[in-house]
Amino acid sequence: MTAHHLQGSLFDQTDELRLGSLAGLHRTELGLGAWIDVLPGWLTGADELFEQLAAEVPWRAEQRKMYDNVVAVPRLLAFYAAGAPLPHPVLAEAREALSAHYADELGEPFTTAGLCYYRDGRDSVAWHGDRTGRGAREDTMVAILSVGAPRDLLLRPAHGGGASVRRPLGHGDLIVMGGSCQRTWEHCVPKSTRATEPRVSVQFRPTGVR
Repeated sequence: MTAHHLQGSLFDQTDELRLGSLAGLHRTELGLGAWIDVLPGWLTGADELFEQLAAEVPWRAEQRKMYDNVVAVPRLLAFYAAGAPLPHPVLAEAREALSAHYADELGEPFTTAGLCYYRDGRDSVAWHGDRTGRGAREDTMVAILSVGAPRDLLLRPAHGGGASVRRPLGHGDLIVMGGSCQRTWEHCVPKSTRATEPRVSVQFRPTGVR
């Protein structure tokens, strides 16, 4: 696999991997019962974590059928099921901290971790909601920790149109999509001619949410 190098953030020049407090989370009500919580720079030393994940995670390339063609999924993927060791101890710490913080609101822990590796601006993920499993019928949460260079995450109502919400995420930023967000809103990471450096996102989900 071709190496993709990251230019470090001027705001994250520490080698110490450390999670901050979740007390600084800021909630935005999206409407239709959906909300997002955002906390910039939750993880310090995030650029070091990016380098380790990019080099050591067993990334896989996938293909999907689109109409009559089979096309490459424009990003690399990895998945850690409930109970599987995560690729770095700080990710287990992050999952435990999120499970504790949202215990009363979510009512269950985050158990799985899906990783996406966006190698450059050509890699992307199309508009979607995490509705393959329980998210199609239940309120739930998906927490995303981003390391590497920032990429825009866009959200829009799933039906009826409306303005999109944009959040640039990278260098240890956290976003949590909650309430009805997976059913009533969609999200994407669009292709970008400006983004040339890589990013890894780590999505923590409860059991049965995909």
